[in-house]
Amino acid sequence: MAVARSPRSNSRGTARRTPATAKHRRRGVPLHVRAAYGESKPDGTWVEKPQNAFGNLINLAKGQREIVQAGTPVLRQMAEEIPLDRIDSATIQELIQEMISIMRNRGVGLAAPQIGVPYRIFVMEDTEEGMSDVSKDDLVAQERAPFPAKVIINPTVTPVSNQSCAFFEGCLSVRVRGYGGDGKPVDFVAKGWQARIAQHEMDHLDGVLYVDRMDSRTFRRVDLLDQPLPGAHPELGPAPVVGKCADFAGPRAGGGAGGEGGMAVEDVEGFIGKKKSKAGRRKSR
Repeated sequence: MAVARSPRSNSRGTARRTPATAKHRRRGVPLHVRAAYGESKPDGTWVEKPQNAFGNLINLAKGQREIVQAGTPVLRQMAEEIPLDRIDSATIQELIQEMISIMRNRGVGLAAPQIGVPYRIFVMEDTEEGMSDVSKDDLVAQERAPFPAKVIINPTVTPVSNQSCAFFEGCLSVRVRGYGGDGKPVDFVAKGWQARIAQHEMDHLDGVLYVDRMDSRTFRRVDLLDQPLPGAHPELGPAPVVGKCADFAGPRAGGGAGGEGGMAVEDVEGFIGKKKSKAGRRKSR
């Protein structure tokens, strides 16, 4: 329930490569994983194999991990890269299934450290159903559009431009590289809301929490989310110059009610637009 304002520095990670031959070892070509539970597309989209539906039921029967809370050491540690020769292991494939399931019940993105697993992997997805209670004006302001589930292993996230936005964490567009859930290379540009999700999850892999980037004056309880921001706070919206925030007369950001003092904003994982209970939206971390 705060505004992340700091310009993002480039986040990098070098993936360990597992060769099929000595020739591949020299070239750094990853081994194609044949035992994966799904297939990844170049943009990270994860298409699960139909035959793994029964396996999903078994995993649900085993029970799922809980979201860990701030103060848990794993949230402040650098997550470990996953060797490519382990991606096809049952441990990693079941972790991918579990993370997607938890994400779909709780929000639009999830990094492994958030469920206590110190691996460099995150998943994200935004659906039309999840946006059903967000106004059209807000969707336009946030550059928010649905996209299918994506699985990114050993990711790197780098800015595409130097433009930033108050209700987006960092720049408006980022390039995401890494490996999919089947070990194939992934390389795509995320824009708007999807870019914010990717940056947020990447932070979790580096031991950075949302509160580290937010403007502390905007911190609030979830039940006070619709209250206006402090009067001294600049309007939210695209910042044409890094470090400055432009006036923004458009729709309010984050789906909260606006006011003379500014606009209300939610954390990217504040389960925006998801009807989770009669009491309203689920509290974010």
